[in-house]
Amino acid sequence: MAKKKTEHKRKTFTEAIGLNNIINDKTGFIAGLILLCVAIYICVAFFSYFSTGAADQSLVTDLRPGEVENTSRVFQNVCGSLGAIISYGLISRCFGIPAFIIPAFIALCGLRMMGAYKKLNLTKWFMGMALVMIWSSITFAKALTPLMGDQVYNPGGDHGAFCVQYMENLVGTPGLIAILVIIMLAYLTYLTSETITVVRKMINPFGYIRDKVKFTVVHDSKGDNTENLYDDEVVIEEEPVESAEYVDPTLAEPIDLPTEPAIVSQEPDSLYSPNGSDKAKNTAEKEGPGFEVEEEKVEEKANSKTLANNNLPLTPINPREPFTKWKFPSLDLLKEYTSDSKTNYVSQEELEANKDRIIKVLNDFGVQIRSIRATVGPTITLYEITPAQGVRISKIKNLEDDIALSLAAIGIRIIAPMPGKGTIGIEVPNAKPNIVSMFSILNSRKFQDSTMELPIALGKTITNEVYMVDLAKIPHLLVAGATGQGKSVGLNAIITSLLYKKHPNELKIVLVDPKKVEFSVYSPIAKPFMAAVEENEDEPIITDVQKVVKTLKGLCVLMDERYDLLKAARVRNIKEYNQKFLRHELNPEEGHEFMPYIVVIIDEFGDLILTAGKEVEMPITRIAQLARAIGIHMIIATQRPTTTIITGNIKANFPGRIAFRVGAMMDSRIILDRPGAQQLVGRGDMLYLNGADPVRVQCAFVDTPEVENITKFIANQPGPVRPLEIPEPLSEDEAGGGGALDTHNLDPLFEEAARAIVVSQQGSTSMIQRRLSIGYNRAGRLMDQMEKAGIVGAAKGSKPREVLISDEVSLDNMLTILRG
Repeated sequence: MAKKKTEHKRKTFTEAIGLNNIINDKTGFIAGLILLCVAIYICVAFFSYFSTGAADQSLVTDLRPGEVENTSRVFQNVCGSLGAIISYGLISRCFGIPAFIIPAFIALCGLRMMGAYKKLNLTKWFMGMALVMIWSSITFAKALTPLMGDQVYNPGGDHGAFCVQYMENLVGTPGLIAILVIIMLAYLTYLTSETITVVRKMINPFGYIRDKVKFTVVHDSKGDNTENLYDDEVVIEEEPVESAEYVDPTLAEPIDLPTEPAIVSQEPDSLYSPNGSDKAKNTAEKEGPGFEVEEEKVEEKANSKTLANNNLPLTPINPREPFTKWKFPSLDLLKEYTSDSKTNYVSQEELEANKDRIIKVLNDFGVQIRSIRATVGPTITLYEITPAQGVRISKIKNLEDDIALSLAAIGIRIIAPMPGKGTIGIEVPNAKPNIVSMFSILNSRKFQDSTMELPIALGKTITNEVYMVDLAKIPHLLVAGATGQGKSVGLNAIITSLLYKKHPNELKIVLVDPKKVEFSVYSPIAKPFMAAVEENEDEPIITDVQKVVKTLKGLCVLMDERYDLLKAARVRNIKEYNQKFLRHELNPEEGHEFMPYIVVIIDEFGDLILTAGKEVEMPITRIAQLARAIGIHMIIATQRPTTTIITGNIKANFPGRIAFRVGAMMDSRIILDRPGAQQLVGRGDMLYLNGADPVRVQCAFVDTPEVENITKFIANQPGPVRPLEIPEPLSEDEAGGGGALDTHNLDPLFEEAARAIVVSQQGSTSMIQRRLSIGYNRAGRLMDQMEKAGIVGAAKGSKPREVLISDEVSLDNMLTILRG
């Protein structure tokens, strides 16, 4: 594995100078206005310096360091002594006439901060303008100095004069001119590819005319008997047209992809149509080699369509921004056990001995078989027998204990009949079970190539195949097993699988750990991968029962909000919603955003039920019933599978079941609705059920040091700086939809938020978040207070609320009344 390097996100120019924090704010507007005035002031000073520079130069040079005025004489510059000093320093001492670029850039910064050019990339403008200023300074010093005669300033400034003198001494005048021309052409080529065409025309104008004539002749060659001076060229250009007849014409018609017009335009019709060769030929005869021209027309149509659709760009949104350089954990962090080799786990002698004992027991009870074969797994070996004609299956099933006695083994399980086969299976534990490492599972081709939304690698089956399930399709999972049988290791395997496949922007995890020790190892990844109610952000791994209730109720609120967004987007599930958002079909200003999947993992569920009872069961049941479509999935684990803990509501809404070894058949029936879990051998041996028949799987083993390595690797990367915020659960007043405004408990930001709402006339919670730089919960409470005060109307799903106050005067009157 290649060595992973921790990469830090490079700051942009606007981030470096702090513009991002004040843009689109009152402070930003005022600061931008100040910069604009400074730029205008410097420009006026520059223009005045051209006429007053000679008079002011001696005054400026006589000033001591730190002085900005001379009381004995008056400066002639219309901008005073400061204007004269700035002009002298930037024009005379530095860059000459190109120094005007400096106030131009300051003006751009001011306009950007005022919000006039929000998409302006100041970094590129700074680099470009700096290069142009330095190049122009040198060029002016070389070209204009002989023409301007005696002036108080050099047209290229002292910087330009020094560079010219130094470079002429180094490479001479021809070398200086060549360097300036190369720099200019390189920069123009970077700005636009048209520079290459222009230079080629200048180098070979007759060749360009020849190519143009050749294009015209080919384009009009059909039915044209006009004499052509370039007949040889026409023959050469027609060869690709004839080759279109030999393309396979049997492929299906193409699907129109409006978001990628260039790709569609580049494919010949003959690739997709039964009559494609004729179409290609006709098209070629009409257009000839003018393919680039046709492609440009298609792109113009696509751009017109784009402009018609709210100016949305064609490039899809990257859901992993701004952490596109996120590195997934490497397999080097996991331990590779010697038992991961491809060799058999069971010796030939053990297989032969077990086969003979099984045949002997069956013969002793009068059961005849036709054949027997063995399939060796990591923990158990499956012996498939084909009974003779007329043998009843029930007779073999009743011999389960006798076979176990003969083999001197525990955990014998008879599968009669084998699903999809005409055989009966007898599962016999291996004398020396082998460890299935997480390394071998995650290193498999099946996991690496998986396209599941929430892939969970559980382990290996009896046939040594990697067994994976998609949590997004299950959609909720119930895990049960006696103490020490592998339940905690199974949960670690589930979390590890998700961390190796999902980006922090795509997945958030809620961990509930009443024992306080099972999930503490995941604390380092709380910020990038976890979700929590605002007050739990410092301790996102929930251990207190009351916080569990609050978090589950908050998830119910989040579920309702997500369903409102799905309704507004007219989609049915989170996958369709996210695809629509990434295609720019949903407006973020209306509250739409990329939705990460949320996986809620609850350990020791039995303890929660005994402590909180219905207060916990009701939100879990509601989430399990409704949350699948909006990407919230639950995994609950317990070591006490009783009917008081795993109730009918829980079983009905958790179709996915994992059963590790339990102590009694009744426990197995509660988990799987059938016996079998009591016959497992333990140490990760489990039955997975999500349908008609359970599958026996040896759970992948991931040790605590491995988990620590993974969490440490993730924590050392730049990523989200806080857990995903789960909304606060509704209070009784909010749930009832009423309640009077308590003027004594108004939020300190109430007036500022109200003024922002009235000025913008947009009742949006996300807008308050951005303007005031606060969390979602606080912004929601402010919006609720403004609703009770009559400033905004009732919520309308994902749409902004109606603003009921039309101007700031009316708002001031209302605030005066509220203050009492």
